[in-house]
Amino acid sequence: MSVSPHDVLEALSAHIAGGLGDKLGAAKIAFGELTLTCEAADVIDVLTFLRDDPDCRFVNFIDVCGVDWPARERRFDVVYHLLSPYKNVRIRVKLEADDVEPVPSAFGVFPGALWFEREAYDLYGVLFSGHPDLRRLLTDYGFDGYPLRKDFPTTGFVEVRWDDEAKRVVYEPVRLNQEFRNFDFLSPWEGVDYVLPGDEKAKQPS
Repeated sequence: MSVSPHDVLEALSAHIAGGLGDKLGAAKIAFGELTLTCEAADVIDVLTFLRDDPDCRFVNFIDVCGVDWPARERRFDVVYHLLSPYKNVRIRVKLEADDVEPVPSAFGVFPGALWFEREAYDLYGVLFSGHPDLRRLLTDYGFDGYPLRKDFPTTGFVEVRWDDEAKRVVYEPVRLNQEFRNFDFLSPWEGVDYVLPGDEKAKQPS
């Protein structure tokens, strides 16, 4: 008799809970994936267990990203995504953080976390202790602020580009080069009383 994917995750969740004990906050199955929560102080122990335990073997580090909840005291969710190619199962580890207390870096457990943690720091301002090179990764030189925070303003900032005439990097006010467009989301593609661009070609006889 075949075992359903949900039963596999249930068994895996029970095994992880037994192995981690108090270091695991909660385990929840949703949308066909298992999500674990823990405190920031315990995340290295949790990740190490998931990597090394023979019944887990989550050896592939896929991603670490942030989610911003500005109304919350600890406004960030730091989310780790792992894959076990031996079990063909993905797992998610989630913890809460703020922009003051650093989260222990996962670099010692998964060296692939290096750039992902830099990205989370650059775009959200999440700090990671023990990271060997925590600096901005995607934003411009000297950028002020964290652009993926939900309270980040969309105007009043500058962008950087290379000026070939001046032969140097120049800063200019941010410009939205594409004009705002109005979309009629209530109109279907078919059945309207006007001709959409391109429709006249479809009605030509072959």
